[in-house]
Amino acid sequence: MRVAIIHYWLVSMRGGEKVVEALCDMYPDADIFTLVYDESRVSEKIKRHKVTTSFLQRVPGAIKGYQSLLPLMPFALESFDLSGYDLIISSESGPAKGIIPPPQATHVCYCHSPMRYLWDHYHFYRSNAGLASRLMLPVLAPLLRSWDVNTSMRVDRFIANSHHVSARIGKYYRRPATVLYPPVSVDEFTPAAATEDFYLCAGQLIPYKRIDLAVRAFTKMNRNLVIIGEGKEMERLKRLAGPTITFLGRAPFSVLKEKLARCRALIFPGEEDFGIVPVEAMASGRPVIAFGSGGALETVVPGVTGILFEEQSEKALIDAVHNFEDHENAFRSDVLRAHAAQFSLCNFTTGMQAIIDEELLAHKPVLPRNDRSTAAIQRLFEGQFPAPAVETPQRVATTEPVTVHAPTF
Repeated sequence: MRVAIIHYWLVSMRGGEKVVEALCDMYPDADIFTLVYDESRVSEKIKRHKVTTSFLQRVPGAIKGYQSLLPLMPFALESFDLSGYDLIISSESGPAKGIIPPPQATHVCYCHSPMRYLWDHYHFYRSNAGLASRLMLPVLAPLLRSWDVNTSMRVDRFIANSHHVSARIGKYYRRPATVLYPPVSVDEFTPAAATEDFYLCAGQLIPYKRIDLAVRAFTKMNRNLVIIGEGKEMERLKRLAGPTITFLGRAPFSVLKEKLARCRALIFPGEEDFGIVPVEAMASGRPVIAFGSGGALETVVPGVTGILFEEQSEKALIDAVHNFEDHENAFRSDVLRAHAAQFSLCNFTTGMQAIIDEELLAHKPVLPRNDRSTAAIQRLFEGQFPAPAVETPQRVATTEPVTVHAPTF
C-alpha cells in the first residue's frame, strides 16, 4: 500500500508537526507532500522521508513569508500528482485537504482546524493584519471559502483533534467528524523536586494567542512571568512588559521541560483548537490557568488540573491567578500526570490506526453480485471449460424405455 502524508507547511516543530511525526511512525515508507519546507527546522524523523514541495518553494522568501501566499495555495495543492497512492492522510489547518485524490485512493483528513483566518477568526485576523492584507482579504476570502468548502467533499473521513473543532467542521463543511485527541509525548515530561517563583507562557507569539493579556496582567501584579517562544508579536510584547517579565525566545526542548516542571503554573490566555502545551504542563505535574474556551475545556478540569477564567481581560486573569494562589497546595502532581496520560502518543496511534483500517475496509472494492453479472460469469466459465460430449446411445428394437444418463460434475 502506497501512503502519502499531506501537511500544509513544514517550517517549524509545533503541534501539527508532532502529528506528522506520529504518522511517520505508523507508515515508515510514506511520502510527504507540503507547500514549503525548511529542512533545518524539522525533526530527523521527518527528514528520513521523501518530502515533495510545491512550486511555492521556489518563490523568493516563501519559507518565511508563506502566509502571504495564501491566494496561491489552492493551485499549489492541486498541482501535486498523487497517482498510484492507495491511502492519503492530510494534516489540515492551513490548508492541506485540497489535494486531488485519485479515484481509487482513500483520503482521511486529520483536521486541526478549518482555516481560522477564513472562518470564525476572520475579523480578528483582518483587524490585526497589515494594510495590504486588510484591503485584499474582503476580495479573496469569499473565493477561498468557496474552494475550502468544495474541497471538503474530496475527503472520505474527517478526524477532528477536539470536540471544539468537530463542531466547526460540522458548521462550515456540513460533515461529521470523529474526535481523536492529538499525540502528546507525556512520557518525556517529569515533575521537579521543587518549584520556583515564576509563572510560564509558552507558544508562538502571534496575536490570537493573547500573550499580551498575560504580559499586562503580570506587569500589573508585579509577578514573575517567563515567556518561551518567538513570533511577530515579540517586539510589541517587550514594549508592554515590566521588569518582572522575562523573554527566552526560541528555547531548546530541554529548557522548555525544565521550565514546565519548575513553574508555579502555566498561563494559557488564548483560545486554541486543542492546545498541547497545557497537557505537557500537566504531564510535568504543574496546573494550568487557562481561558475557558476551545480546547482548554476538554483538557483542563477546574479545581483538579487547573483554573479557568471566563473572559479575555486583565481583571479576569488576575482574579484567576489570585484564586489559584489561594488553593495552590490542593493541586496534586500525581493527579495531574494521570489526567495527562489519556492524551498519550500510544492512544493516538491506536485510535488513528483503527479509524484508517475501518475506512480502508469501507472502500474495499466488492465484486458485484446480481443475476446479470452471475449469468455473465457463468457464460465465461462455460466458454473456457466446455462440457464433455455426450455419446448418444443407438436405438434398439425394444419396448422398454431407454434411459440416458447425463454426466455429473
